[in-house]
Amino acid sequence: MLRSGALRLCAPGVLRGPRRSAAPPTRESRPPPRSFASEVIRVDLSLPNPSWSKDMRLLFDQFMKKTEDGSWKRLPSYKYVSPQRTEVKTFFPDGKPVKEDHMPQAQLFPRSLEEGLGFEYAMFHNHVENRTVCIFQGGPYLQGASGFLHGGAIATMMDSTLGVCALTAGGVAMTANLNINFRRPIPLCSVVVINSQLDKVEGRKLFVSCNVQSVDGKTLHSKATSKKMPLCLFSLV
Repeated sequence: MLRSGALRLCAPGVLRGPRRSAAPPTRESRPPPRSFASEVIRVDLSLPNPSWSKDMRLLFDQFMKKTEDGSWKRLPSYKYVSPQRTEVKTFFPDGKPVKEDHMPQAQLFPRSLEEGLGFEYAMFHNHVENRTVCIFQGGPYLQGASGFLHGGAIATMMDSTLGVCALTAGGVAMTANLNINFRRPIPLCSVVVINSQLDKVEGRKLFVSCNVQSVDGKTLHSKATSKKMPLCLFSLV
């Protein structure tokens, strides 16, 4: 029963979005995540939930409409990532491996806060254009200056979006550098759109850029460029 339930959550229709005749899926219709000794049922956290504002839900519906012709694809997002051992000493002789007893507690950072309090977001990718778009709503636990999002929270989502853009183009990569220009502060609990794109590839190095705009596209909040590389190249830097 547990296996069949997990398979239904990960069915292709769920990952690609609804068919034209179906209403967009919502997180409310999913059972809460339950942990078992041998199995964890994963819940896609990029689906709408009651904390989403009207603007957030409207943007989500607009991008879901774009997925119908196959030009865009919604990217699922989970709190827990698949456990994969990385031998740190292979690349860094002086590095210390992560203790095994810490791994079960590991969560994806932007998904570590409770629903509606921190990072609420959904990402969509266009493979032909090498573009990734993130719709992002920052919750009350992300406050910096009174009434505005913390710059670190904005940087987190920009880096995450750039990372996904690089991942879809060239596989798993880590941030070698991230250069951000902050233009205008983002009001707390508002919604912004992060537009990222792959600019060029040099060997196994990927260069990506993004901007953060208001929902109506009239306000530019931030811009960034980044270089992503596979872990093995860091030992050569």
